[in-house]
Amino acid sequence: MNDARGRVAELHAIRAEVVRGPSEKATEAQRAKGKLTARERIDLLLDEGSFHEVEPLRRHRATGFGLEAKRPYTDGVITGWGMVHGRTVFVYAHDFRIFGGALGEAHATKIHKIMDMAISAGAPLVSLNDGAGARIQEGVSALAGYGGIFQRNTRASGVIPQISVMLGPCAGGAAYSPALTDFVFMVRETSQMFITGPDVVQAVTGEQITQNGLGGADVHSAVSGVSHFAYDDEQTCLEEVRYLLSLLPQNNRENPPAVECHDPVDRTADILLDLVPADGNRSYDMHKVIEEIVDDGEYLEIHERWATNIICALTRLDGQVVGIVANQPASLAGVLDIEASEKSARFVQMCDAFNIPIVTLLDVPGFLPGVAQEHGGIIRHGAKLLYAYCNATVPRISLILRKAYGGAYIVMDSQSIGADLTYAWPTNEIAVMGAEGAANVIFRRQIAEADDPEAMRTRMVKEYKSELMHPYYAAERGLVDDVIDPAQTREVLISSLSMLRTKHADLPSRKHGNPPQ
Repeated sequence: MNDARGRVAELHAIRAEVVRGPSEKATEAQRAKGKLTARERIDLLLDEGSFHEVEPLRRHRATGFGLEAKRPYTDGVITGWGMVHGRTVFVYAHDFRIFGGALGEAHATKIHKIMDMAISAGAPLVSLNDGAGARIQEGVSALAGYGGIFQRNTRASGVIPQISVMLGPCAGGAAYSPALTDFVFMVRETSQMFITGPDVVQAVTGEQITQNGLGGADVHSAVSGVSHFAYDDEQTCLEEVRYLLSLLPQNNRENPPAVECHDPVDRTADILLDLVPADGNRSYDMHKVIEEIVDDGEYLEIHERWATNIICALTRLDGQVVGIVANQPASLAGVLDIEASEKSARFVQMCDAFNIPIVTLLDVPGFLPGVAQEHGGIIRHGAKLLYAYCNATVPRISLILRKAYGGAYIVMDSQSIGADLTYAWPTNEIAVMGAEGAANVIFRRQIAEADDPEAMRTRMVKEYKSELMHPYYAAERGLVDDVIDPAQTREVLISSLSMLRTKHADLPSRKHGNPPQ
């Protein structure tokens, strides 16, 4: 009995050592950088007291280069599961205090195991990244560990939500795993992502740049589009991760969690008549329109600072989660360009994968013209959005607020590519192009031969508008299901989504499609 008690005491002492970490000095160095420890981060992410650690006593077996003399518990990564808002979430967190969070064979094996558990259990996976890449002392074994992570990221894609939280440096191959996940969070000043660091960049190209300038949170959230969210501190960042998880299902076989809604379904919004000018040349902020329609005006915008001419957001209507894709007239007049097409296509695919209905708010004058756009592959990138919508089987509702011109109208979930319901406000203008451009093409000869070309052009524009662009032209031809009062938009959307909740769509049997890249 005494021997058993001694063994139990030894176990508790080891567990205390595991929780304490490598040394107080290492912890102080972590805090000096403005960073929390791996366990503190897990505590902020998960519901209090819910964390269950897996393989806390794991140690590496590598020898050489001094590794045999340093075999800390956890091997630099903490893995396990817990709860977020009462629902199971799997997590792994690099411990920068141990080998700089670098990935070795044992470290990778722990991550592989927790990823396999998340996939089997059908629960989200959150990675808290703060590591220095592959553990050089372990050579190719470390690189193979990354390969196993990438393979599991791909296998889990569209099956369980995967969220990467960047809380420190992430270089080389380590950057690819976050890029394969559904969402990437970053913290300003302390987290960076790049394939090659500033020293290598300078040696190869001669360019001088800081780590943050090369791959910091602001760069990736506003310029490259690699990061979906950027925050000033870890606490806010992890709280927003919890909020995002509250809007996502556990896996692709479930629906997102519904909540009780206290915002009246039949709440009218007369202010919408003032927010959106009837004049198509006048700008307005689509964010204000969204706030008037959704529950309590609350939503989570994805890629808020990248490709700002389109808005992608998760929100709720009558307590049910929906995804919103909306043109933003306040940025580039709401045109579609390469980045906006990529941003919205990925969002549509994510919503479709996780059973989130899509509401599309249209006010789009077309695709952005220009040599740079054409040479950059606007055709190929625009086709990504077209493919994503055509491939989506979740409930899809489109609403035309004002302009809907040309190919951009078709691409933005028109009825012709499979929208379940299409509505329009009385201010809508659906056409191949704007009236001025159309008149110049159709009536070019009459205008050129007229005694007063400008007067003739004005008359032809009015004629084109009255004949082909009046608000009920599309409705008369069945291309719009109804023209609705803007004030009743919320009620119409909620009623329509309720009807579509049991929608079932079959796709042709195939291994997978071949979307444009």
